[in-house]
Amino acid sequence: MAGQSRKWMILVATIWIQAFTGTNFDFSAYSSELKSVLEISQVQLNYLAVASDLGKIFGWSSGLALMYFPLWTVLIAAAFMGFVGYGVQWLVISNFVSLPYIMVFLCCLLAGLSICWFNTVCFVLCISNFPANRSLALSLTVSFNGVSAALYTLAYNAINPSSPELYLLLNALIPLVISSTGIIPILCQPPFEPLPPDGVRRDSLMFLLLNILAALNGVYLLLFEAHSSDVTSARLLFGGAIILLILPLCIPGLVIARSWYLRMIHASLREGSGFILVDPDELELHKGMLAHEANRENYEDVVQNHVKTIAAEEGDADELLITRSQLEILGTEHSLKQLLCRADFWLYYVAYFCGGTIGLVYSNNLGQIAQSLGQSSKTPTLVTLYSSFSFFGRLLSATPDYIRAKFYFARTGWLAIALFPTPIALFLLASSGTASALQAGTALIGLSSGFIFAAAVSITSELFGPDSVGVNHNILITNIPIGSLIYGFLAALVYDSHGSTGIKSMTDSVVCMGRSCYYLTFVWWGCLSVLGLGSSLVLFIRTRRAYQRFEQARISSNIDS
Repeated sequence: MAGQSRKWMILVATIWIQAFTGTNFDFSAYSSELKSVLEISQVQLNYLAVASDLGKIFGWSSGLALMYFPLWTVLIAAAFMGFVGYGVQWLVISNFVSLPYIMVFLCCLLAGLSICWFNTVCFVLCISNFPANRSLALSLTVSFNGVSAALYTLAYNAINPSSPELYLLLNALIPLVISSTGIIPILCQPPFEPLPPDGVRRDSLMFLLLNILAALNGVYLLLFEAHSSDVTSARLLFGGAIILLILPLCIPGLVIARSWYLRMIHASLREGSGFILVDPDELELHKGMLAHEANRENYEDVVQNHVKTIAAEEGDADELLITRSQLEILGTEHSLKQLLCRADFWLYYVAYFCGGTIGLVYSNNLGQIAQSLGQSSKTPTLVTLYSSFSFFGRLLSATPDYIRAKFYFARTGWLAIALFPTPIALFLLASSGTASALQAGTALIGLSSGFIFAAAVSITSELFGPDSVGVNHNILITNIPIGSLIYGFLAALVYDSHGSTGIKSMTDSVVCMGRSCYYLTFVWWGCLSVLGLGSSLVLFIRTRRAYQRFEQARISSNIDS
């Protein structure tokens, strides 16, 4: 049972790492200051945002590093990459050093790469320690990555709310401190212990409790961030947020208490009777090994029965799995060639490219959007709003797993539902330049993109195979730097073209003012998001049959067993 408590300690460490390493989401909070100091155009500023997203193209390097180095070294390497990437930018924006534009670009690239390495470490920890509940573990930890900007805004307000460059200093230091602390339970990572069915159910209840605590954290940040205008209240609110992040440590305590209780009962029974009692830890381990073997065989039976059923209906199963244009069976492994030749992948790619990626580019431009509408003072609040609703969207991505027994709906259908708020928000922003419209649109886009980011790993695994998810998902997210470049570049061109309607800053960089700065951008983004929504609906229609068949096979297998 000691191993069970240690794995929960690792989960808490993973939550903390994710909560403080989503540093790319606060770019809009200091982007205007960075643009002014470097004396660059909006197009050049967009390239710096793209550089951070370009780190995802090199995300495979973290997996390669894990093949040759221990996991803790990859974690520390990620922390130092972020420390150098953001630390040098802080020196530049604080006028301690002067560097050419290309060096700042490379620092942004290094900082973005560090985020990919942090994410890889957290994914590996979740999958290795919670194989039976990996989707719940992944959705929970990824959710906290979306709240990073809100936490950094509170920390910023608590220290010096008049210094935007402080964000870069915090981005450099906090992940390094958190990683150095989180490495302690990671070094004590327990060996794998198979869980019996009641143990899996117990873990699911623990995850439900953790999701409730996470939701409280998000509500706290959303409701009270607006009251952090002065330093004193900001410090109190930041302390409250830290306490909420500490609360998940109660879970390992509950596991230890349960273990102690079972040992005490076992000892009292052994002293008061003549029977030879089995040690509870040995019994749990034996039950877990039997359950693990049974679950493996049961899963194989589900897949085999599923294949046989379809083969009996429509012909040879081996040919059916790959050669048909429409996906029939979930979890089929796809090679790179098979993936790129499958229409379902490109529908999925377009849905992500015209949905979640637009939301990410919107967050990168949030500082300039607020400035153009005369809402510069509200930028930290808008960053927190986007971050909080992105957090809630990520939490909601676990909903299909919790309601599966009562209501089953294909995960690709949930993806289509999640994409729906994005075009609504963008057309709302195009039609109105009021502060309330800006806040409502930001919240809707954050909610939509957060769900997509968190659900994408599970969808990729289900559609194209769990064993190939590392490679296939990295191919999928190549749309993020591509979209960041294209969408951001077009937005910057529109912004700079309307610079004549605005003003020139003291450094001669264009500062556009008025609704016209982003009106066309919102219209084009809205039309593209409609295309993404349509693509997701077609993907749902094409994969709905495979999801229904797999669920029916799973239910019938459970009944038979």
